[in-house]
Amino acid sequence: MTAELPTILLTGFDPFGGETINPSWEAVRALDGRRIRGHRIVARQLPTEFAGSLRVLKKAMRELAPVIVLGVGQAGGRSQLSIERVAINVQDARIADNAGDQPVDEPVVADGPAAYFATLPIKTILANLRGKGLPAEISQTAGTYVCNHIAYAMLYLASRKRGIRAGFVHIPYLPEQAAAIPGAASMALADVVRALDIVLRTAIATTVDRKLAAGAIN
Repeated sequence: MTAELPTILLTGFDPFGGETINPSWEAVRALDGRRIRGHRIVARQLPTEFAGSLRVLKKAMRELAPVIVLGVGQAGGRSQLSIERVAINVQDARIADNAGDQPVDEPVVADGPAAYFATLPIKTILANLRGKGLPAEISQTAGTYVCNHIAYAMLYLASRKRGIRAGFVHIPYLPEQAAAIPGAASMALADVVRALDIVLRTAIATTVDRKLAAGAIN
């Protein structure tokens, strides 16, 4: 019997905020089932709900026992792929989620630390994306909505199991979304899929991250 390949859990979200499409799920599901560097990718869609997304994430991590967890979310208005450095233990929703919940100044995990840093090699990922001609940045905030909520939850759950690394990437609108918003930046779906493939290949291959200046002044 052939040993089962180690699993990468890749998550995206359903549409929210009046949108009919979420580029995170469109990109993530395009990679579902792929084999890369001796690992298999399993995609899961999360509801854009604070409580619901956590339930789905916990179930997926329990069933799949992944070695890498990468969350992907839409950040309309951003012009680049944003590799998140940190997730913070706060929920402060400017709009209600898809279940109608709108937590304000509440923790993601009541007894959790103030923040978690991504455990993927974010600087090497940045260098490799830029090296392939894909615009990317290190982001110092994942916001305080469901993306940050799930990024924090991924890192919290990963910290409780040996050998799991986790991180989160925000992506711009798709062109068809940006077409309805004058001046909005966008990125083609094919480029997002290619970028996520590079992120995962880099994460698998890199155990010690590069030192590369990619901070922010403000």
